[in-house]
Amino acid sequence: MAYKLFALTCLFSLVLISCNGKKEAPKDGMAEISPVAESELLVKAKTIFGVLPDKMPGSEIDTPELIALGKKLYNEPKLSSTGTQSCATCHDLTKGGVDNKATSPGAKDGLSGTRNSPTVLNAGYQFVQFWDGRAKDLVEQAKGPILNPVEMAMKTDKDVEKTIAAIPEYKDMFAKAFPVDKNPVTYDNLAKAIAAFERTLISRSRYDQWLAGNKAALTPAEKMGMKHFFDANCTICHIGPLLGGGMYQKMGLVKPYANTKDMGKFDVTKVESDKFMFKVAQLRNVAITGPYFHDGKAVTLEEAIKTMGDIQLAKALSPMEIEHIAAFLKALTDVDLEKTLVKK
Repeated sequence: MAYKLFALTCLFSLVLISCNGKKEAPKDGMAEISPVAESELLVKAKTIFGVLPDKMPGSEIDTPELIALGKKLYNEPKLSSTGTQSCATCHDLTKGGVDNKATSPGAKDGLSGTRNSPTVLNAGYQFVQFWDGRAKDLVEQAKGPILNPVEMAMKTDKDVEKTIAAIPEYKDMFAKAFPVDKNPVTYDNLAKAIAAFERTLISRSRYDQWLAGNKAALTPAEKMGMKHFFDANCTICHIGPLLGGGMYQKMGLVKPYANTKDMGKFDVTKVESDKFMFKVAQLRNVAITGPYFHDGKAVTLEEAIKTMGDIQLAKALSPMEIEHIAAFLKALTDVDLEKTLVKK
């Protein structure tokens, strides 16, 4: 009897030791990648993507007064001909800087744009603005939609100045933002103020935390997705701190894209080699800024990944590869927006 009790005690102790020493399985059900493989990923990420700078280019000249004015103007519906549409209408910061529509309705009923509204978050880090690069920076970009007949539909820059100057609060705010200007309420200054506000819209993600050394910031599936992202050569185009936004590329590099009506940069330059060339989309916050592509035709992130693999890389990505790449891209979402949007 004593022997049996001793044996049972030993067996129970071994079970306890085994359980206490066993590492919990990751929540996503995947085994952890090896330390060596993770170190290789980190080296690649720092080399190919780099680290997002703390400030956007041009922000060194921005003042609190200029930013405050820009924020108010960004949300000002009176910048549209109908008094109903602001920059924030199509670039809603609570939704990741977009409106989650394929193309955006204009100020006038029945009119919509022909291209998808990209996120304004981190936009100032990009090498050009708009899908076709027709604006060199945020200031030029801010001027475009207000006078666009399909978007905010104001007739002239003078009409815009007259409208804003008639609002007493703006007179004071422009004077503080541009203290050396005798007539500060100008269309140029308006655009400069909006750009200054947009330069504050920097998002940080769990991926950035991982890049800074917190290995627990990403799940095993997200790390595996990053590996697949590298292995599939997605980094031919999606490079730099934004994972995009730094070059043009042909939409339909190895196979034609379904939409052949929109010729991208060619519509601006009329240069034959610019046909179907578009700015490569940045991938930060991509999980919450769909639908995707310049025409918004890809509804889900997984659909976009599959299509890109096919027409850009001539790769038939497996369902598992697509799932993991999508997991990695979801880790690029701003940490605050991730809490409020992705996990709803």
